Amino acid sequence: MISSKKGRALVALAAAGALVAGVSATSAHAASKKITIAFVMGAESDPFFQAMKVGAVAEAKAEGVTLIWQGDPSQYSPATQIPIADQVLAQKPSGLVLIPTDPVALQNTVTKANAAKIPVVNVDTHVNDLSKVVSFITGDNADGGAKAADAMAKAIGYKAGGKYQVAVGLTSATATTNVARLDGFSKAIASKYPGITIVDKAYSQSQPAVANTNVNNWLTKYPTLNGIFAIDGTNADGASAAIQAKGLQGKVALVGYDAYAKNVALIKSGVITALVAQVPAAEAKLAIKTLVEYIKTGKTTTAKNVVIPNFVITKDTSAADLAKYTYVQK
Repeated sequence: MISSKKGRALVALAAAGALVAGVSATSAHAASKKITIAFVMGAESDPFFQAMKVGAVAEAKAEGVTLIWQGDPSQYSPATQIPIADQVLAQKPSGLVLIPTDPVALQNTVTKANAAKIPVVNVDTHVNDLSKVVSFITGDNADGGAKAADAMAKAIGYKAGGKYQVAVGLTSATATTNVARLDGFSKAIASKYPGITIVDKAYSQSQPAVANTNVNNWLTKYPTLNGIFAIDGTNADGASAAIQAKGLQGKVALVGYDAYAKNVALIKSGVITALVAQVPAAEAKLAIKTLVEYIKTGKTTTAKNVVIPNFVITKDTSAADLAKYTYVQK
């Protein structure tokens, strides 16, 4: 006959065993659950994001996870991005890579994801409050702007005491990449090249046709314009077409951002003076890897803020570096 005390101990032991078995079963279920990563960018047609997709697809395949790639076909704006982000969150992905088109307007997307226990990584651009974001991965945008200022000064033959006019083409007034690049460019101009005046700025929403119109307006309004800083690839695309149409290659310096293959080719022909190249595929790969690690373990070895160095492409860049930094699209 078993004593009541011993009987209670056996019952407790059995219950504990059942609990451990239950936890183990739950953990095993979580580990075997299929991971889906949603990737929401600004404008799918932008070759920068297409190059990012190459990296995202490759890393998703390597990690054995499903990738949802979603963005507006061509327009870079909060108005088009927010409904897409909402649709993606409704699918309940395991994690979200978000490239916010506006740091304030897309903050609520991060809040919604957090409420649904969907971890978020910001890439390229970021929301204002990064406290609930697993990691933020981007290029060195302020440095890129400063390097663009140096390239511009060299291209226009800057000399102390001279007076020069430049204009800046952006995609967005609020996207954090654009803000940082303009800040880096403006500060370098003010501190090193005070004879250069930024006479105008205009925005394209990542649409080359709009950038083209902006540049044509400048070329009419400022007949002695010395240079244009195209702050991203779509602006460089539109600006280069406008300059060529007016036969101003070599007369109006064009310093751009993003190593689109077609824009890299325009360096050789003298239409574009220099391009600040990023590494979009590497940014996307790290974002996917970071989220998968976080989903599986509840933590990540990726830093909270990751800044990937830029590289400036000119007519003197080696063939090896051109191959390394020119954006690949598939």
